[in-house]
Amino acid sequence: MDAARWLALGGLLALAGPREGRLVREPGPTFGECGRFFYAGTPPVGPEAESQIDDPSSSLEEATEEAQAVTSVGNLGSKQAVNSDYLDSDYQRGQLYPFPLDDDPHVATFALTNSVPMTQSFQDRWYMNLNSLMDRALLPHCSPGDDLYILTGAVPSESRLRGRVAVPEFIWLAACCAVPGGGWAMGFVKHTQDSGIIEDVMVKDLEKLLPHKPQLFQNNCGEAEQDTEKMKKILEMVNQVQDEERMVQSQESAGSLSSARSQRSALGPPEASKGSSGFWGFITTSFIRLFQLIYYLVIMFLKGTIYLLWYVTTQVVNGIESSLYHLGSAMASYFMAIGAELVSLPWKVLKVVAKVIRAVLRILCCLLKAVCRVLSIPVRVLVDVASFPVYTVGAIPVVCRDIAVGLGGTLALLFDTAFGTMGGLFQVVFSVLKQIGYKVPFDNSGEL
Repeated sequence: MDAARWLALGGLLALAGPREGRLVREPGPTFGECGRFFYAGTPPVGPEAESQIDDPSSSLEEATEEAQAVTSVGNLGSKQAVNSDYLDSDYQRGQLYPFPLDDDPHVATFALTNSVPMTQSFQDRWYMNLNSLMDRALLPHCSPGDDLYILTGAVPSESRLRGRVAVPEFIWLAACCAVPGGGWAMGFVKHTQDSGIIEDVMVKDLEKLLPHKPQLFQNNCGEAEQDTEKMKKILEMVNQVQDEERMVQSQESAGSLSSARSQRSALGPPEASKGSSGFWGFITTSFIRLFQLIYYLVIMFLKGTIYLLWYVTTQVVNGIESSLYHLGSAMASYFMAIGAELVSLPWKVLKVVAKVIRAVLRILCCLLKAVCRVLSIPVRVLVDVASFPVYTVGAIPVVCRDIAVGLGGTLALLFDTAFGTMGGLFQVVFSVLKQIGYKVPFDNSGEL
């Protein structure tokens, strides 16, 4: 509990503080430099109290022992309680919050200003309740511990110790866990005039029970963001503490009854006290002793049975709680994994969309490059390409004419070749015939 920020408020009672502690002068409504020990840096809101120490303007820098303060503080005990108020009374100096602050040996929680009159039995139960609540219910469900804020106080009754110091009607404690997103707030009340157990209440209900109905925590300790599941677990542990207190009270009641009967039986029956030693006296005494033995055995059996049932129940509850904790952890891990996938899904979709957009942009870039290249071709080339069909169509007649002339020349050449060849053959034939003696008459033109 060294990391927790504790604050014990002894308001509504005029009590003193002889032990060492830091003295803050004229703190004002914000408690000055002590404001950081309150939730959200804001102390409880309520009507301003009158001074509750004998000499607010004392030059003492630190609180001192009562024996030393007598010489430096005038009228010591006029407004504050002193140790002599508790002498020869049934009450003891009971601390509202009997735990040290940050392991500092010079603590103010054990001072009279943070103490109220308590009987020994009530003080034992109050300390037992606080230890159990802190170790089992409050600190385990507020991690880290420096986010836990504690306020304690007492509401005075009409009863006064030596006519000066008010005996509290009930003691109260308010706890606020300021863990972001997992905080909670809880109040506890224990009455002093009866043997009732410590009661758990909501902070709002506790404020209604206090004089002037102050606001203990700003915004009710972040009420809108409190973790109801943690509060349920805290209440389960509080119920266990209450059951333990009921068991202790029942054992004390049984022990008191057994002690009273033992004292009565030790005195003996009226006949024995008168010196009767007759037969009936012997029978009566034996019967009473037998009854006491049976009663003692029954009580011991019931105690053993209760202890056994309590131990078995505790083990079963702890086992169930452990199983539920592991199951809850597994489910939390599973849902966290699913949540991580769901959270990453939009990112993956955005990545796919980005890739599609990138591909479209690349296509548009390629098209733009093609257009730029087309536009970069010289205009003369484009004109030549466009006029090519015109020139082609206009050259067709000339080409046809040239083809016809060529064909005609080719045919003429063929005819000339054929006629020349035939004429040559005739000349050869005539020459041969002439040599063999045949004469063929030729005219002057060379024709036959």
